[in-house]
Amino acid sequence: MKTFDVIDSTNEEAKRLAAAGEPGPIWITAARQTAGRGRRGRSWDSPTGNLAATLMVRPGRPANECAQLSFAAAIAACDMLQHFAPAAALRVKWPNDILANGTKLVGILLESASKGGEPPDWLAIGIGANLATHPEGLEYPATSLKALGATVPSADDALLHLAANFAGWYDAWASQGFAPLRDAWLARAHGLGGRIRARLATEETTGVFEGIDGSGALILRETAGTVRHIAAGEVFFA
Repeated sequence: MKTFDVIDSTNEEAKRLAAAGEPGPIWITAARQTAGRGRRGRSWDSPTGNLAATLMVRPGRPANECAQLSFAAAIAACDMLQHFAPAAALRVKWPNDILANGTKLVGILLESASKGGEPPDWLAIGIGANLATHPEGLEYPATSLKALGATVPSADDALLHLAANFAGWYDAWASQGFAPLRDAWLARAHGLGGRIRARLATEETTGVFEGIDGSGALILRETAGTVRHIAAGEVFFA
């Protein structure tokens, strides 16, 4: 494990370590990030008291399979937070958020690099959890363990639980494939069977959230009755 008081981004440090030949797996954590980011290049606020951590691994699998580890991260983070907030209604939101009572508690960002069609040389799994504080005024409302009235662990204690949880799911994925992750994720899924709006790269569509398929794509029964499998996008609940 590598720990920092302040760093630009734990994902950036993971990239630097990978380029320097670090074999992994290795966790990188920081008390504060100055250039943390989320999906689609958005900034991610990383004040002291929250968890900002990245795992750098070298799975040696095709990119589409490596992407399934976002589900392992979501399950592991959800269960870590449930440990500290047993009364909270925690759920996972496709593709890779954790919600508490419908508000965002955790964001997950996967980044990798590969040459041509080869499997990614490395994978950075960044996890930001709102333990003590949370941002205001976002498109998707956020919360924190403190705001939920739960015991707020130190970032170190949170990471210990997260790392242990993730190791178990990583081993299950490596030995059994995506099926056990899919089942565990669906058991924690928010809004399953309900109406959603999916924002894709060039359009928006609505329908009923029917689950995820064997690759991790969202299954949407559109208003017209057609079933669509969505590999990438953002989900909003109607």
